[in-house]
Amino acid sequence: MPVRDTGSPRADAENDFIRARRHQVLSALAGWIRHDTHDVVQTLSFDEAVDALGRRGETYRGTQVIPLDAIIGSVDRARDFDRRFRPTSSKSRQRWERLARASRTGETIPPIDVYQLGDYYFVRDGHHRVSVARALNLDVIEANVTEVLTMLSPVEFSRREQLERKHWRRIFLERVPLSRARRAHIEVSDPVHYGWLAEMVEAWGARLMHAEETYLDRPTVASRWYEEDFTPVLEMVEDAGVRGEDETEADAYMRVSGERYRLIREHEWNRDIMAQVTRRKRRPRRKQDDPTRL
Repeated sequence: MPVRDTGSPRADAENDFIRARRHQVLSALAGWIRHDTHDVVQTLSFDEAVDALGRRGETYRGTQVIPLDAIIGSVDRARDFDRRFRPTSSKSRQRWERLARASRTGETIPPIDVYQLGDYYFVRDGHHRVSVARALNLDVIEANVTEVLTMLSPVEFSRREQLERKHWRRIFLERVPLSRARRAHIEVSDPVHYGWLAEMVEAWGARLMHAEETYLDRPTVASRWYEEDFTPVLEMVEDAGVRGEDETEADAYMRVSGERYRLIREHEWNRDIMAQVTRRKRRPRRKQDDPTRL
């Protein structure tokens, strides 16, 4: 929508704020009608994102010009602005309009401060400046950028449901520290199943240490589990043709491992055991079918 310009910066700034608030209210109403979740309408929390991805450190990248559309969240003002940084109340209207007037009259506006996670940015300081810039239909803004380094790759996390998956995956990889190449094969359909799979690996490692009468650290257990259990089981699953169309490799591993133990109370694998498992009609896993109860 074109930005109105009457020639009076004060009046135009007032109109800018009224327009931004009106759009926020209408957007919230439309979201309520559509039953949108919070991750669609609310600014994303930086703390939630970093907690899900796992923080390793940070590096200051200097002052840059960044795209406004790449700013998706806030460090501590998530409830004061919606996903498009429109104000959710009128409590800071005077400050907002003062910045709008300054922008319209060409005054120097200091850079905002942001954290960078991958291709996305979270505002540390300058929420009102971002809000005004969006209301004035600007495409970019100047920012002091600090890049945050994370354990998981900071991609596909702009929604809270994606953050939940990242959170459970990070916890799994802390308990089962696989190499980067191998972790690419570990994906589950339900994020909660990452916890179940971690327990399965730890139980496998405990049996291995008992059998070999030695202590093995987590990286060693993870590597040997992947080589000696996960990969061979998947090969048998593929040979038997029992992997479901909607199953990931990890989904299939968890299902047949659970079926094996329910059928024969055995932790070993061979072709005869796989044949017994595959003769049982495949059924969808229910929430109560926890494969870690082995």
